[in-house]
Amino acid sequence: MDIAGWLSSLGLGKYSRTFAKNEITPEVLPHLSDADLKALGLPMGPRKLVLAAIAELGKRSMEDPATAARIEPIPGSGPPPRPEAERRQLTVMFVDLVGSTALSSQLDPEEMGEVIRKYQHAVTGEIRRLNGHVAKYMGDGVLAYFGWPRAHEDEAERAVRAGLAIAAAVAELATPAKVPLGARVGIATGLVVVGDLIGEGAAQEEAVVGATPNLAARLQALAQVGNVVVAGTTRLLLGELFELVDLGTHDLKGFAQPVRAWLVMGESRAEGRFEALHGMRLTSLVGRDEEIALLLDRWRQAKDGRDQVVLLSGEPGIGKSRIAIALRDHLRREKSLSLRYDGSPYHINSALFPVLDQLRRAAGFEREDAPEVKLAKLEALLPAAEPHPKSPIPLIAEYLSIPTGDRYPVPEVAPEQKRAKTFQALLAQLEGLAAKQPVLMTAEDAHWFDPTSLELFDRIVDRIERLPVLLVVTFRPEFAPRWTGRPHVTLLTLSHLQLNESAALIDHLTGGRPLPGEVQAHILAKTEGIPLFVEELTKAVLESGLLRAAGERYELAGPLPPLAIPSTLQDSLLARLDRLSRLRKWRKSALLSAARSVTNCSPRPRRWTSRRSGPLWTNLFTQNWHFAAASLRTRSTPSSMRWFGMPPTSRY
Repeated sequence: MDIAGWLSSLGLGKYSRTFAKNEITPEVLPHLSDADLKALGLPMGPRKLVLAAIAELGKRSMEDPATAARIEPIPGSGPPPRPEAERRQLTVMFVDLVGSTALSSQLDPEEMGEVIRKYQHAVTGEIRRLNGHVAKYMGDGVLAYFGWPRAHEDEAERAVRAGLAIAAAVAELATPAKVPLGARVGIATGLVVVGDLIGEGAAQEEAVVGATPNLAARLQALAQVGNVVVAGTTRLLLGELFELVDLGTHDLKGFAQPVRAWLVMGESRAEGRFEALHGMRLTSLVGRDEEIALLLDRWRQAKDGRDQVVLLSGEPGIGKSRIAIALRDHLRREKSLSLRYDGSPYHINSALFPVLDQLRRAAGFEREDAPEVKLAKLEALLPAAEPHPKSPIPLIAEYLSIPTGDRYPVPEVAPEQKRAKTFQALLAQLEGLAAKQPVLMTAEDAHWFDPTSLELFDRIVDRIERLPVLLVVTFRPEFAPRWTGRPHVTLLTLSHLQLNESAALIDHLTGGRPLPGEVQAHILAKTEGIPLFVEELTKAVLESGLLRAAGERYELAGPLPPLAIPSTLQDSLLARLDRLSRLRKWRKSALLSAARSVTNCSPRPRRWTSRRSGPLWTNLFTQNWHFAAASLRTRSTPSSMRWFGMPPTSRY
């Protein structure tokens, strides 16, 4: 069980670093008291939420200890909701143990059973680590779903990462006779109806209706040992996150048309997630002139030695990364250095991951580099910033997992001292770079930074006060920035585009060729000024065959049907729906429990009404409790709900 993900499911993700710093593990949770949580710095409202959630975990553990123990989500997840039949986009994985038939004839049945158990354990562990759902074991085959019973915004990526990890994990297994095992993986994405239960008793299973599971199984049969093969629909969602090889089209049993398949070679060398998902297909930056002007003004101040920090907040798809790219493009015309640090949802518990990733890119590490080559590249990198680079090399090399041998002995000091010395070395490197030219630092997706990286950036914000450095930090609204309230820090929250700005973005995407008025009106109404939604829905309309060119305009080729949600947005919208449903369930239980205790102890409660949740009671004498209720009160209906044209409690 992942504590950070569990806290996020309660809407309390900002306390995950506090729990990690105090080494609160799943085993410790049942022993926490209200006094303990208070000592950790949690206000009354969050304490009530946590205690109610712990009680619920205890109840589930008593009912089914195995179920409670086996859930190990990565950040952004929580307890799975009760499944129900629904239509949704699903990424399906089929894993096969290669050569199992031959093995069964060579091994004793008990030995073969043990091999299958180890294989299934390895496969299941990787699937669940990436929040996949194991739907069925079929002897040497494993069927898994990504996107049900809970959706995430990156299901295709999760499935591929799990597939690569499965291939590596199974390759480390062997039979009692030391014969190595191997697995092959097929992955496909498509619309299905999932959640219906079929069968009776122990044979009962969740059924998926649609072609996607069959396609995943067929693709698995195309793969070689240790390979992961994906369908074209999955490849579309991956962008350039992975290195892929086009395997061409194949005639597959059960499919009338040839199917294109892709072989996954590994992670790509893309600099950031945004570029990997969008490549060079960047649209014009629309409606952000004021934001760019503010950033350029802060840059001018930073160049004069008055350091500046800009905190850029906004929901997914609103354009944070696009603005950061535009700023870097502007500054390429000047003498400056750009340092970029990217958070990752898959490395939120990896110490200093954004910092070490930046060092790897700056040093030019390649996947095939030997340790001595990496060490030589690190030695070449640090003198550019540090006049005496030998002292930090053993510390930084250790974090980068580069052995230094006797050449650079690692100092024998306590972990806290080692971390402090590493921080000093990294800060000295930044000061050395800033002494030569102004520096732009962009820390993107800070909501995915690990606690150690955030602690380092605390020091950076303090240290750069007298340096020509502009630090721009981007993050989602659920992240609580810890650098506000300082004179050199500016908080900038991105708003939705205005109608005329969204229309200008559509015009750019169509190459200046106007859309029919009713089509454009539908796009504007459904996307509500979120640039990513405007872009993806417009592209989907242009590629759908609904329109035909008529001179310098587009016109409808027939009646206008309801606009379908693009596959590139399905996971993101479903993740929002699932998250909202989960938050409402947890908060309703916890808030009612807390409200009862507050009402009993306060003779003069204050009554207020949420637009969405009905009357709630809170207590004037404790403003901390008000936070828990206000967080529910101010949560507006997300655009994803209005997209479907449904009330917040609906499912589709």
